[in-house]
Amino acid sequence: MNQDFPLADLRVLDLSRVLAGPFAGRMLSDLGAEVVKVEPPNFDVTRNWGAKTGSISGYYHQQNAGKKNISINLKNDAGVELLKSLLKKTDILIENFRPDVMSRLGLGWDSLHELNPRLIMLSISGFGHNGPESKRAAYAPIIHAETGSIQRQAEKSEGKQVEMCMSFADTNAGLHGLVGLLAAVHQRHRSGQGQHIDIAMVDAMLATDDQTHYYLDDVDVNTAASEVWDATGGAIILAGDFRYIWQQAVTSMGVKDPTPMGASLPVKIKCRRDAFSDYLNSHDDRDTLVAQLDKANLAWGNVFESITYLQDSPTLKHRNSIVAVDDRHGGTRPTFQSPYRFSDAPSGVRAGAPFQGEHNNSILTEWLNMSPKEIETLTENKVLVSEQ
Repeated sequence: MNQDFPLADLRVLDLSRVLAGPFAGRMLSDLGAEVVKVEPPNFDVTRNWGAKTGSISGYYHQQNAGKKNISINLKNDAGVELLKSLLKKTDILIENFRPDVMSRLGLGWDSLHELNPRLIMLSISGFGHNGPESKRAAYAPIIHAETGSIQRQAEKSEGKQVEMCMSFADTNAGLHGLVGLLAAVHQRHRSGQGQHIDIAMVDAMLATDDQTHYYLDDVDVNTAASEVWDATGGAIILAGDFRYIWQQAVTSMGVKDPTPMGASLPVKIKCRRDAFSDYLNSHDDRDTLVAQLDKANLAWGNVFESITYLQDSPTLKHRNSIVAVDDRHGGTRPTFQSPYRFSDAPSGVRAGAPFQGEHNNSILTEWLNMSPKEIETLTENKVLVSEQ
């Protein structure tokens, strides 16, 4: 059996911060690439997000587990030159600054392509490069609002316009960036040349929003909403149009239709919904209810009110989807496992998240063959920074 990780031959420099870029880098690391996070002296802001074990926060841990870390001061000209030296040895560069930042640092695509023609660069931004809104500050909530997700969610829930429950725009952009990177790596095998991938969060959100796809073609299309019902054992969600669910309830579960003869449509709907609600709450236990739903081939889901359910999920346990990794403080802490499962190759998180500048010495020694004295000089001149 082949024990090589699929991307074990790739070197990645990850200049990104927060989520979209770091998530793509984390997936590359889980797939075997050597991913080096290039962190500024004033830290990635997510080092302050969530509970800390030692000096490493929960959010930073999740998105950077398995990576190495070098901390370079890019406000120092010597720091920019050091990064360029590393980029000559790099396969993939990830960044998610505003589109003008890299050029101002002297690290624009044209310069980097000349420096290393095989380099593949992934840039993730809110509105893409070179467009009329390219320089706008854009985080996931902004994209959620401007692609209609926040309004649509409010309409569906008959509630207020509020931020979404997770950073969909960031993770969509990170995953589409990952696909683009792997396609560019494949093409490089044929052409020998790298390229620049421009991922706009607004594009990625649009491309993965199936509801918007309907509206692009026909604004009157209305898909049936899955509904949450009270039931024996707690809330449950049933997928599909209630008309189909009711049909299955009558034919497979023995629910009687209480609708009076000649009832109007609103009365008929209310009678059937009330009867089905009573049925969902009529069982002795949850297992009995679930058995009936399965018999009727209805798709159902438990509406859990606590994240602790993840630890008890039989599927997540079976797939080892949550694993304990080094917490860098003498113990372990949980993290999500790579979702990729191969028949003939390993994948998955391999280490805890790095400290700031933890691998300054090893990266510069292995990649650039620098001497201890050269590294010491860079540290003394504050080009390199490390967490004490």
